Amino acid sequence: MGHSASGSESLPQRLRSVWTRVLLLAWPIMAEQTTRTLMRTVDIIVTGLLSPAAIAALGLADLYARLPLRIGLGLGGGAIALSSQDTGSGALDTRNEAITQAILLGAVAGIPFMIFGVVLSEFAIEILGAESEVVEYGAIYLAIIMATAPARHVGIIAARALQGTGDTISPMIVNVIANIMNVIGSFTLGLGMFGAPRLEVVGIGLATAVANVFTALALLGIIAGPWREGSFVMPRDWVIAKQLLTVSAPRIAEGLVATVIEFPFNSLLLMISTEANAAYQVGRRLYQQITSPLSRGYNVAASIVIGQYLGEGDPEAARFNGWAIAGLGLATVGVIGIVLAGFAQEFVAIFTDDPETADHAVTFARAYGLGAPFLITYIVIAGALQGAGQTMVPFIARSSGLFLFYLCLSYLLAIQLGWGVLGVAIGVFLYYLWALLVVTWAYVNWDWAGKAARMMAERGSQPTD
Repeated sequence: MGHSASGSESLPQRLRSVWTRVLLLAWPIMAEQTTRTLMRTVDIIVTGLLSPAAIAALGLADLYARLPLRIGLGLGGGAIALSSQDTGSGALDTRNEAITQAILLGAVAGIPFMIFGVVLSEFAIEILGAESEVVEYGAIYLAIIMATAPARHVGIIAARALQGTGDTISPMIVNVIANIMNVIGSFTLGLGMFGAPRLEVVGIGLATAVANVFTALALLGIIAGPWREGSFVMPRDWVIAKQLLTVSAPRIAEGLVATVIEFPFNSLLLMISTEANAAYQVGRRLYQQITSPLSRGYNVAASIVIGQYLGEGDPEAARFNGWAIAGLGLATVGVIGIVLAGFAQEFVAIFTDDPETADHAVTFARAYGLGAPFLITYIVIAGALQGAGQTMVPFIARSSGLFLFYLCLSYLLAIQLGWGVLGVAIGVFLYYLWALLVVTWAYVNWDWAGKAARMMAERGSQPTD
């Protein structure tokens, strides 16, 4: 539950109270995200030990695997909004039905991806222009991954639902165990270690599939058990289903737009040079490796805290907490980004020694580093709005920024005006600035607290006295 700040507290005391609470909520999410990043890195290392075709196969298959991920994250956004609000208001019956319905919706939404994996996985890889060996590897990996799409959805949504209740520990424990299982499985089955058969790409896919199923079953068991907040009920209220879909749809669309934009954006980089494309991957990976766990933690914590304060009927505290968490993000991720920009050359040298690639990567690393204060503030404010159930504004901010600046302005500056990599870096930087301006305007001017109150009233949630 949230705790309203006392009017007698000074500003430093209020900030310290908010930051302490946020860090207690966010550190498990940060730890979980760190192991998730490690898992993906290990998959690339293992495929690199197999063959270039295996690396390409995983890369192409992951383009499709992001689709169920986006839907899972979108429905998870709806789950965390309703779960946090109803936890704050004390409407536990409504909260439990929201959790149940979100998980059921996720499981059903995963079934088309199962069918896609069985019927169309080979065609999906082949249509991208891959050679026969890549198609063979990619098709079977994609089929295995898609077979567990319902479990992947359930795992993501169940974790978000628990986080909305304030329990970030249980999802962390389950996901860290699953990620470690995945890492061990990829090494063992992919390379045939410790007497296991050498299954190569199939082994990597099986390791991920087993981890997905384990995560889903473990989190379902936690929700169904008596140990933590939340439980399952018989779903009866269509208002809750409607609200879940209303909140989730912009989040899903936002993720899908971001995925689609990556295709022409990578083509744009290749129009400059292969080295430019490689440099972008290095610059972005460098930034994400350092800041992504922190950013994800602050985003989810903002959703939880703001949702619970709104559930308690305290919009003033909710608004203050949003700004306070943004300040914490600036003091950590923002500062890290500036340091990254200042020492970009030294950091890039860890990843590549090719002179042209390194030179371009430094430009991208500096753009990401200088844009970090804007990006982290956007991420926190977007998370705060999500906690209120207002997901349309972040969708508009991110989608318009991706199209206007990340893609179109980058093309204009890089290709039409001949600025090359610098033009793309400017487009990336301005995309972050634009997204921040849009969500900040809405945070200041829109009645997002009122929308949350109306949603709670519609589904029968009432703040406790």
